[in-house]
Amino acid sequence: MEGRDDTADVASSEAPARRPLRRWRDDLRLIESRDLRLVLLSRLVSDFGTGMAPIALAFGVLALPGGSASGLGLVLVAAALPRLVFLLLGGVIADRVRSRARLLAATEAVAAIAQLTAAMLFLTGHASVPALAAVALVNGTSRSIFYPTMTGLVPHLAPGDALQSANALIRLSMSLAGILGTALGGLLVATAGAGWALLVDAVTYAVSAALLAAVRAGTTPRVDDAGIERASVVDDLLHGWHEFVARRWVWLVVVLFSFANVGFTMTIGVLGPVRAQTSFSGATSWAVVMAAFMAGSLVGVVAAMRLRPERPMLVAMLAELTIVLPVASLAVPMPVAVVAAMFFVNGLALNVFEILWSTSLQQHIPPESLSRVASYDWFGSMALTPVALAAAGPLAAGIGLGPALWVSCALCSVTAVALLDPQVRRLRAPDRSPDPGRRGRV
Repeated sequence: MEGRDDTADVASSEAPARRPLRRWRDDLRLIESRDLRLVLLSRLVSDFGTGMAPIALAFGVLALPGGSASGLGLVLVAAALPRLVFLLLGGVIADRVRSRARLLAATEAVAAIAQLTAAMLFLTGHASVPALAAVALVNGTSRSIFYPTMTGLVPHLAPGDALQSANALIRLSMSLAGILGTALGGLLVATAGAGWALLVDAVTYAVSAALLAAVRAGTTPRVDDAGIERASVVDDLLHGWHEFVARRWVWLVVVLFSFANVGFTMTIGVLGPVRAQTSFSGATSWAVVMAAFMAGSLVGVVAAMRLRPERPMLVAMLAELTIVLPVASLAVPMPVAVVAAMFFVNGLALNVFEILWSTSLQQHIPPESLSRVASYDWFGSMALTPVALAAAGPLAAGIGLGPALWVSCALCSVTAVALLDPQVRRLRAPDRSPDPGRRGRV
């Protein structure tokens, strides 16, 4: 054909291959932002220590004189109870303070003191279930304020069209740290004891607090859209509640997760470690399983960075169906390698869900209300976990470990109900136009 431009054909054929690489470069370029870089480093350091803590605490408590699943459950209940009191208040505080980053730094500092105290209890031989429960109560309080505050900070770290990538980079930092922390945690607990692992965790919280204190983003006046000072905490809570219940796709998913998290929390917190101790090789095998879960989370982050589904909640809830796989593998029980594989799959799917869910909230909820809506999300999803942790030990003692895990599996499966709701299935990502003032609303 006359006049044909072969170079144009070559360029057009190469363009699709280059686009993914260009998108990766665009995502990674976000790290050039000083504030996002500081947050990523804080998550990398803090979650490295956090990866050690569950293994250290679980097997540290089980190794105490008279240690049992019920004793471990009591300590974990103490960490979970503050969610019933402080999560909603944490959302109000986060939407009111001038600097969410400074508030995050304060919560990390409190967690550092709590974990240092727990470490000293183990290292000096004074650890007991009541003492560790008291420390866990303080740590749980700090976490209750941390979660909704972090959700509200992220939109200040990246423009709207890069929000999902920013969420993914933060989860990437957390996943990398979790893999390393979990692996080292199992090794430290097996060789040096729980106290040393908790001491490392305390140091990482302190470093994270210093990094977050240097973040400048997220500083906002304590006024609402109309520029009027909020009258009271109750008014703020009611406003957050209105924004929360105004969207069925939000509250329905949260309600279903309140039940699913009961099953998964019982498994991760109590029943899984007990299965590892009775059927596998204890802390070492459980560390392998948890490391596989974290590795899956890492792969999930990479997948989610590339996903741009038109219907994000449909994809998110389909991914969440995998939550039953690891619990069922422990209930059978299957060999450690198979259990680890199931946790890997679920870790992958869980991060896909978490990134799409967080991004959807941040895109569809007004920024001045985001931390409060996030606090209702965290509260609803976690409200029953103290009951789960308290009941796990007695349930296993009453009906047996295997049946208790099957109960957990049944609870995890209820998230499938969300797929029956058209708001969940049909929620669309907002138009990614270059206009920074546009926000998707439902």
